[in-house]
Amino acid sequence: MSYFNVRVYGLLINQHNEVLVSDEEEYGFRFSKFPGGGLELGEGLIDGLKREFVEECEAEIEVLSHFYTTDFYEKSSFNDSQVISVYYLVKEKAPLQLAFKDTIYDFDGEGEILQAFRWVKIEDLDIESITFKTDKTVAQLLKEQYSVK
Repeated sequence: MSYFNVRVYGLLINQHNEVLVSDEEEYGFRFSKFPGGGLELGEGLIDGLKREFVEECEAEIEVLSHFYTTDFYEKSSFNDSQVISVYYLVKEKAPLQLAFKDTIYDFDGEGEILQAFRWVKIEDLDIESITFKTDKTVAQLLKEQYSVK
């Protein structure tokens, strides 16, 4: 059975023109993406994004504007669903209290599900280090729109 998998992500850009990137490992599969995740049934996009930031980053955010919605076919890397991702520019309501890393996949602790966060200068964002197709598209758009000329 095929179905749609609606996901929502936040692009948090700091005063140094760096974007927040989430490095994750689930059951041995490693990936880098932007903070966010799957929408729950009965939840709106904005509420889902706010919930994801509280869950992942322990942070309340303000949603500034829509940035991008998937406009091509993407099959999920985890199941048979078709992924539709919606990205918003967001800002934090208070400074994030996370242990930021400098290196990709620099996890603290052990377990089946791991997560770490990095600030990456937008002009230095390596499209190839971003895992999923839609995230790569968004990373390229960010570079085009926010890189310091």
